[in-house]
Amino acid sequence: MIVKASPSSVPKSSGKLECTHCSLPVPAGLFEPDRVEQFCCGGCEGAYNLIHSSGLGSFYRMLDKDSASKLKPDVTAKRGFAEFDEPVFLKKYAKAINDSESMVELAIEGIHCAACIWLIEKLPSIRTGVTSATANWAKRTVKVRWRTDEVPLSQIGKTLSDLGYPPSPILPNQARNSWKLENRNHLTLIGVAAACAGNNMIISAALYLGMFSHMTIGMAGLLRAASCVVGVLALLWPGRVFLRSAFNAIKTRTPHMDLPIALGLTVGTIAGFANVVRGVGEIYFDSLSVLIFLLLIGRWIQFRQQAKAASAVELLSRLTPQKTLKLFDGEARETLVDLIQVDDFLQIRPGDLFPVDGEVIAGATTADESILTGESQAIDKTIGDSVAAGTINESSMVVVRATGIGQQTRISKIVDLVEQASMDKPEIVQWANKIGGYFVALVILLALGTLGYWMTVDLEVAIDRSIALLIVACPCALALATPLAIAAAIGRAASERIMIKSGDVLQSLQQPGMIWLDKTGTLTEGRLHVERWYGDTSQIDIVAALEQTSSHPVAKAIVGYRESCWTRTDHLKSVQPSTEVQKALAARGRVLASKNIPGKGVQGAVGANCLLIGNKQLILDHGITIARRFERIEQRIIDAGLSPCWIAINNSIAAIVAIGDSLRSDALESVRHLQRSGWQVGILSGDHQQIVDRVAKRLGIPSEQAIGGVDPEQKLATVNASAQHGTVVMVGDGVNDSAALAAATVGIAVKSGAEASLAAAPVYLANAGLNPIIDLLSLCKSTCLTMRINLGVSLTYNVVFAVLAFTGFINPLVAAILMPISSLTVVALSVGAGQRTRTLVSKAGGR
Repeated sequence: MIVKASPSSVPKSSGKLECTHCSLPVPAGLFEPDRVEQFCCGGCEGAYNLIHSSGLGSFYRMLDKDSASKLKPDVTAKRGFAEFDEPVFLKKYAKAINDSESMVELAIEGIHCAACIWLIEKLPSIRTGVTSATANWAKRTVKVRWRTDEVPLSQIGKTLSDLGYPPSPILPNQARNSWKLENRNHLTLIGVAAACAGNNMIISAALYLGMFSHMTIGMAGLLRAASCVVGVLALLWPGRVFLRSAFNAIKTRTPHMDLPIALGLTVGTIAGFANVVRGVGEIYFDSLSVLIFLLLIGRWIQFRQQAKAASAVELLSRLTPQKTLKLFDGEARETLVDLIQVDDFLQIRPGDLFPVDGEVIAGATTADESILTGESQAIDKTIGDSVAAGTINESSMVVVRATGIGQQTRISKIVDLVEQASMDKPEIVQWANKIGGYFVALVILLALGTLGYWMTVDLEVAIDRSIALLIVACPCALALATPLAIAAAIGRAASERIMIKSGDVLQSLQQPGMIWLDKTGTLTEGRLHVERWYGDTSQIDIVAALEQTSSHPVAKAIVGYRESCWTRTDHLKSVQPSTEVQKALAARGRVLASKNIPGKGVQGAVGANCLLIGNKQLILDHGITIARRFERIEQRIIDAGLSPCWIAINNSIAAIVAIGDSLRSDALESVRHLQRSGWQVGILSGDHQQIVDRVAKRLGIPSEQAIGGVDPEQKLATVNASAQHGTVVMVGDGVNDSAALAAATVGIAVKSGAEASLAAAPVYLANAGLNPIIDLLSLCKSTCLTMRINLGVSLTYNVVFAVLAFTGFINPLVAAILMPISSLTVVALSVGAGQRTRTLVSKAGGR
């Protein structure tokens, strides 16, 4: 016997004193007769004092007995967390949010129940400087956001440890190992439940056969008692999953889907036990044991489907290989990627994936970086160039020095951003959860009404029908209807290289509205080229030198033109320069400074020359006079459907470059498809209005919805104005258009680095063109249709079968079979939504 601590408690030979914190026995040597609270160790006393001093004493009211016994801190593992403040640790595991705040995700030990989650997420009220703490039960992690100037991370780690949840860095594959462990726990409970159900069915068969073979009363009583023992074992071991969830729901006063299940199991067990003691009446242990087994089977299948949806999102993280070749004293040996450290040297063969972010130190090759940039053309990589994990080494063997590993890589940042979507709760999910809570309360009231109504007829009938109603009307399918459809959609989008950061996107895009398209790279190929150079060609080297500092398509076009112009005589009327001339040009081409001006161009100094390269507005902003002949050249370029790029050197116009770009092959059909679907399509571009009008005319876009010559601020104003009339989608490159992308109902980023794009917009398209946009819209329409079908099916199921249970057409065993079937139907509908998406795309786009 264990006695709870009280002011008058004294150790007795007949009992043991219970620790106030963890409920374990208090050693006699630590008993303090004058204290109300008693503790088995200093760790428990410290944790108790910390919790109460923070005003969180209600934690102990939420805690169940089993979980309390697991709260005892490991005093032998008490340590400081000074390494958490090391710059190397912070650089590897923490992420700066702004100048004063950072965020870190840590693995934590000791999570056992909902009370643990509640206490951990109260960290901001315990430790000053912590702004938020979000615990993930499945992954056993906590995301902490804190103000770095108020509290060091080591103090936060110590606080978590004092509470009984010691933190540590997240190890590689920890999430995957967590899924494996949970899967094993599911299978263990299913195995025990199957054994209990099988044995109880054998006992029940013996009892039913004994009715025809004149079994003695003693033998029948023995079998009934055996059935009771096996049934109670099934309830207390595998069935404790439902009991624990229901108990926590009652303590926290939150309706939970397991509440009616636990109530049905408990009522059936009590009624069956009473009939065993009385020796008459029906016992329900065979049905209850089978029910627990079937419920666990259904829950495991749901778990597997959710894991499958999560693994689809993890497809991005699996783009990095598990093994690579590391150089040891010049010799290449195969090693695990998890063992690679920064500054290690790796040998990457042609066709292999780059396993880490790095820098090429030997060799030259080309890399396919489409997963990160959407650029379909391979990028040249030579000594000093950077390479990214997950990209493909296409042509030659190179040696790379690792600069970013694990969570530091660009691909890992993308995965983190995409996985945030699974934690978001769109409005429709919140609505479904709210309805589910009311439905739980309604089911319990209906069961009580059924019990009261049929008790006037027969008690056993009343119990039988109320148990059946509790089981069959459990709104588990209602709870799965929306989140499972969203998880499946996000995973399916990730496999199609469409990265969705927020589940709200799926709901926002189901109804058509206004979609604004950036011209370059979205409607056009984005591979710009110089059609003609008007002006002084002797300065092309210093112009190209400045443009080499920029990744803008216009800059790439000018650099490419300079590389090829020495072998061309049609425009420059020159020949390959001598070695001496090349050296002189190289000296002149030294870039001293450069500054990108969003939406206008670039400004910089090359040698002794000051350059401006960009649109006409950039020239006018700097007060440079434009001669009439350049005005005529500009008009000639625009009339030809090309874009003029102005070049000024030392406050004087030096040249105008005609830049060309061709429409994408899918642009016309895609725009027509969007318009047929009810979307208004417009163009927002920084190019000249006449050029935008030409493109709009070819694509059938109304002239009033084709707006050219706009800077980022004007794009933002246009998007804000459109938002007053409904859903607004902005499609841009994720950098210059970041303000408009953020202001739109849904921002869709293309072309640029994926992590930068996802920071500005909730959607990133790794594939070029408009077809991915159509796929995304079809996916959203299909997913929302699936959610509505799921909700309709689950609500219809609950209403129809609740009526059948009330009227006695369904007994508890049939209810146990039907209940998981409803959840599996929702799972099947969610998984099958992919086929509906492909059908919608095929019919709408003809692809």
